[in-house]
Amino acid sequence: MRIIDRRTVSVLITVCLFLLVGSIAYAARTTLIAFLIAVFFAYLLDPAVSAAERRLTKGSRGRAILLVYLVFLALLVLWGVLVGPRLASEARSLGTALPGLLDKVESGQIAHSIGSRRGWSFNTQARLAQFMTTHQGDIVNAAGSLGKRAAGLASHVIWIILIPILAIFFLRDGRKIAESTIQTVHEGGRRQLLLGLIEDLNGMLASYIRAQLTLAVISLVVYITVLEILRVPYAVVLGTLGGVMEFVPVVGPLVAAVMIVGVGFLTGYQHPVILIAFLALWRLVQDYVISPRIMGHKLELHPLAALFAVLVGGEVGGVVGVFLSIPVMATLRILWRQYQRYTEMQGAIEQGSARDVRAA
Repeated sequence: MRIIDRRTVSVLITVCLFLLVGSIAYAARTTLIAFLIAVFFAYLLDPAVSAAERRLTKGSRGRAILLVYLVFLALLVLWGVLVGPRLASEARSLGTALPGLLDKVESGQIAHSIGSRRGWSFNTQARLAQFMTTHQGDIVNAAGSLGKRAAGLASHVIWIILIPILAIFFLRDGRKIAESTIQTVHEGGRRQLLLGLIEDLNGMLASYIRAQLTLAVISLVVYITVLEILRVPYAVVLGTLGGVMEFVPVVGPLVAAVMIVGVGFLTGYQHPVILIAFLALWRLVQDYVISPRIMGHKLELHPLAALFAVLVGGEVGGVVGVFLSIPVMATLRILWRQYQRYTEMQGAIEQGSARDVRAA
C-alpha cells in the first residue's frame, strides 16, 4: 500500500503552482495591467495598421505602424490646438475655484448663496445648510479620497509613454505570437481548442475596444455640444471628462453625471432640472439605442452578468478593475464555451472509437 498517492501529489503540486503564479501576478499587477492596456491599444489601432499595410506601404507592417502612429499624433496635436487652450483655461479656473466652493459646502454657505438666487425660503436654506454642515466630514473624506486617487494615477504617468511603445510590439508581432502559441500544441483536439479560443478572444476584444472608443468619442462630442448650448460652466472640461469616463463600464457614466451636476450645483447653474433631464435622456439613448448598435452581440453577456462583473472588478481592482471587468467576464464565458465544445468533440471521438472496436 502506498503511503503517498501519486495523483494526490500531482493535484497538490498543481494547486501550489497556481498559487505561486497568482502571487507573482498580484505582486506584478501594475506591470500586467500596463501590458493589458497596451494590448487594448494595439487592438484599437490594428484596423488602421492593416488597412495602411494593404493600401499604402505595400505589405510593410513596420512602415504601416509608423504611418498610423504619425496620424494618431497629428490628431492629438490638432485636438490640442483646437480645444487645448480652452480646456487648459477652464481646468485652471475650475482648479482655482474648487477649494473655495468646497469650503462653502462645508460651512453651508453655498445653500444660502444658491437659495437666495433661486428664491428658496429661509427654512429650506437653513435645512440644506445644516445637512451640509452635519456631513462635512463625509464631504472632506470624499474629496480627499478623490485627490489620493488622482495622485495615484499621476504617479503612473510614465505608462502613458510606455503603453504606446509596448503596443508597437503587439501590432508588429501579435500574429507571430499567436501562431507560435498554437504550434506548441501538437494534439489535434487541443490545438483546435486553442485555435478557437484565440479566434474568439481576438474577435471579442477587437469589438469591445473599438466600440468603447466610438462610444467615448460620441459622448465627448455630445457632452461638449449640449453643455455649451445650455451654458453650463466649464463645459469643455466637463464634456471631456464625460467622454473619457465612458471608457469605464456602468460606473463611468454615473460618475460623469454626478460630476456635471455637482459642478453645476456648486457654481450656481440656473437650469439644473434641464441639465438633469438631458443627462437622463442621453443615458437612455446611449444605453438602449447607440450602444447595442455599435457593440453588437460580440460580448454575449446578460446585463446582470455585466453588472456583477463591474461590481466585483471595482472591489478587486478599483477603476482599473471596473474597466477590465467586462472583457474578463466575456473571456471566462468564451473559455467555458470552448471547453464544452472540446469535451463534446472528445466524447464523439471516443464513441466513434468504441463503435469501431465493436465492429472489428
